[in-house]
Amino acid sequence: MAATPPVCDFGWQAQPFALPATDGKTYTLDDLKDDNGLLVMFICNHCPYVLAVLDKIVRDASDLKALGVGVAAICSNDPQAYPADNFDNMRKMALDHAFPFPYLHDADQSVARAYDAACTPDFFGFNGKLGLQYRGRLDATRVNREAPDLRRDLYEAMKQVAETGKGPAEQIPSMGCSIKWKAA
Repeated sequence: MAATPPVCDFGWQAQPFALPATDGKTYTLDDLKDDNGLLVMFICNHCPYVLAVLDKIVRDASDLKALGVGVAAICSNDPQAYPADNFDNMRKMALDHAFPFPYLHDADQSVARAYDAACTPDFFGFNGKLGLQYRGRLDATRVNREAPDLRRDLYEAMKQVAETGKGPAEQIPSMGCSIKWKAA
């Protein structure tokens, strides 16, 4: 089922975490941030919305790192109900797509809840002081529809954040599959 996150809550502070990554390390929020900000992405392995933009995510992550913006992806989906999203498959995806960022596993879903993540992909763009400045889409790509010359909404917004500390006032929310929460 498709889900859309709420609009950006400007200035909301990034919540601390320590999560294991597919590279065998554990990362904290402080490990991931860079001088000009941090992009935290909630993604997963099976979502068609993520798969439709995965190459662009990798491209934009590399370009943002060059601007002094840290980047990390988090998978919070229930791996029991969605085996494609288990840790072994996360590791395979990160290797197969040469992720230039840590791919973190939120096994207990506490980080997704702390961030109020709504969908995959869900992008949280923070400035250098870890205040939220962007919660929008990557670009206008939708499942089964892509144009090569789409405006790079996420990249342009985070470039602005890196340069000024502030995100664009107008943002178009991301859209994707809902987070697959564990049964209560």
